[in-house]
Amino acid sequence: MHRAKAIEALRRCAAQRGRSSSLSHRRAFSAQPSYAQYDDVQDLVTVEGRAKSRAAILNRPSALNALNSSMAARLKRLYESWEDNPDIGFVLMKGSGRAFCAGADAVSLYQLVNEGNLDECKKFFETLYKFVYIQGTYLKPHVAIMDGITMGAGAGISIPGMFRVVTDKTIFSNPEAQIGFHPDAGASFYLSRLPGYLGEYLALTGDKLNGVEMVACRLATHYALNARLAMVEERLGNLVTDEPSVIETALAQYGDLVYLDRRSILSKLDVIDRCFSHDTIEEITDALEKEAADSYDEWCKTVLKKIKEASPLSLIVSLRSIREGRFQSLDQCLAREYRISLAAISNRVSSDFSEGVRARLVDKDFAPKWNPPSFKDVSKDMVDCYFSLLPEVEPELKLPTALREPFMQETDSPKK
Repeated sequence: MHRAKAIEALRRCAAQRGRSSSLSHRRAFSAQPSYAQYDDVQDLVTVEGRAKSRAAILNRPSALNALNSSMAARLKRLYESWEDNPDIGFVLMKGSGRAFCAGADAVSLYQLVNEGNLDECKKFFETLYKFVYIQGTYLKPHVAIMDGITMGAGAGISIPGMFRVVTDKTIFSNPEAQIGFHPDAGASFYLSRLPGYLGEYLALTGDKLNGVEMVACRLATHYALNARLAMVEERLGNLVTDEPSVIETALAQYGDLVYLDRRSILSKLDVIDRCFSHDTIEEITDALEKEAADSYDEWCKTVLKKIKEASPLSLIVSLRSIREGRFQSLDQCLAREYRISLAAISNRVSSDFSEGVRARLVDKDFAPKWNPPSFKDVSKDMVDCYFSLLPEVEPELKLPTALREPFMQETDSPKK
């Protein structure tokens, strides 16, 4: 009964919004959680009870709320229990301190890889991706307040939800290729659906978007000044509803007007499309160099510098992942990203992930020694290894699509 009511509420919201945000549809990622206690997990993800809602608060400010296995597992358990509770109408997520979430705890993963503890790394990705899948198929309205730093997996646990609130403090990016990894946690799904080739640009350069830009390209649904967030949260906390339209009205009431700066990266979409629409990284860099020569635009040189600083193998893998994501549902994207992630931490082909984290986050010498060192040294077989099905002894990511996806398909189906 409750599930039917939730579906009907989602239908009404979808009709009102006219499918204005395709990013809130069909997200996926999940798995067996690791219950290992790195810290007191109840302190790392705290809960606030409201009249008809619950708020999950990422509470690891000293690490910019970076996610570890305990946090991902607790989020998954909380969201599952809240979805089944008829007294809870909607769910909210926010971060403490100056970050919403800086993504996965890459340094902890780096340490586990160095210790040879790959099983714990696998559990982390499995748990995280399953939670992202729950977010993308959630039957109740969800509000993510993405105030402050929002990177990588931090976007993965928020963008799948129905409402995404950003502020003048929001800083969004997918910097994974710069540390020898790839945009994951559903990134190949939502980045591939951005206007033109903006997703490829963000994935390959790790460039940042602010809150205004996120609203403009529909990564976010609402914008509010950081100074007004207390009022937004108070209004939401007083709501006794499970109706998306009521939540939408409350968010709009405290929303602020959005104006793009003339210097915004979104003003360069024509150039981005010309350069990043090519099939290979080499062709993309050639196009950027030609653009720089023809236009004398320093921006092109800055972009080239960012690409040349990243792992050549990670750039090629990331580009292929985004391109495949254009034609896949979220659960398919997550299954592919899981294979890529396991290949990256296994060091079967390259140790670029360990080297990238060492150089940028541990030793901070910012001089990674990538292997292979250049695009010409990356073979097709190397790249294919990241996308190949896992061996029989290594189970694929299993998502409960048979249990959850039909409800989203019914909600998402176009009117006849």
